[in-house]
Amino acid sequence: MLDGRKTAILQAVVEEYIRTAEPVGSSHVAAVADIRVSAATVRNEMGQLEKMGYLHQPHTSAGRVPTDKGYRVFVDGLAGAGTLTRTETRTVKAFFDQAHGEIEAMLHDTSRLLADITNYTSVVVAPSVEGAVVRSVQLVPLSAHVVLVVVVLSSGAIEKRTLELAVDPTAETLTAAHVVLSDALIGHPLGSVIIDHKGSKAVKQVIDATATALEPEPDEHVYVGGRARMAESFDAVDQIREVLDVLERQLVVVTLLRDVLDRGMHVAIGNETGMTTLADCALVVAPYEVEGQPRGTIGVLGPARMNYPQAMAAVAAVSNQLGNRLTEG
Repeated sequence: MLDGRKTAILQAVVEEYIRTAEPVGSSHVAAVADIRVSAATVRNEMGQLEKMGYLHQPHTSAGRVPTDKGYRVFVDGLAGAGTLTRTETRTVKAFFDQAHGEIEAMLHDTSRLLADITNYTSVVVAPSVEGAVVRSVQLVPLSAHVVLVVVVLSSGAIEKRTLELAVDPTAETLTAAHVVLSDALIGHPLGSVIIDHKGSKAVKQVIDATATALEPEPDEHVYVGGRARMAESFDAVDQIREVLDVLERQLVVVTLLRDVLDRGMHVAIGNETGMTTLADCALVVAPYEVEGQPRGTIGVLGPARMNYPQAMAAVAAVSNQLGNRLTEG
């Protein structure tokens, strides 16, 4: 347990290192930290913090930088998620006020919004169909023998499937099939209902093809925004390449975000991510809710020296607005 003076000094070091990316010296800390002691006393306290594992001295006679342990104390000591600037708040509100159309485009644009606000790489995991129920079903004829099935889920997701039928269905056939499908599916999760229809052969063909096409897909789609921000965060090309490779693997990303939340964390620093590739990174993550239920996840990935208050505020604001928008439909 750190005393008040060591905590204040550690906070000053973290804040300055986040701002400059340069090792922080005792003279600077003595000038900015509200502790009213000499630089020599600060130097001694920083030495103690280094021995305790909160700071690291990269070079002899240089200043010190925070360790993962030091960042953790800093993050845990934050009173809240921080606040966005008025401009950032207006940007988020304006985006979701105008966000309409297909969910895929909205999530893609949300990832770009979050990356632009934070200057870090952002990740948005699409709402899971697990537990989501069907709101509506539509059958849209595209051409002879081809029908588009559009299903809107309570999570906000829209499932589309193209049916290629053996015969060209009439308008009457599609209307009859739509009635049966709506009665059977609306209010139920996809894949949980067996549709048994003993009507005409043409109607049964449409229903059977729809039921097969709508079997839930196991993978959750991931939208990544601001990949180029990684190049700005790290100097080593190999390190950038390894981190970008992780972001290309959707299952790994989904598992990573879910694991952090399952451990009761919203910020994972360095090795806390559980991935050696991300040892120099930090992840800020939050779920978003649709109709009061967690459906998806968003987060930002950046260097361990990220601006935690601002990143946490941005993730919190965007997750809240995204959940509200998807709930409204």
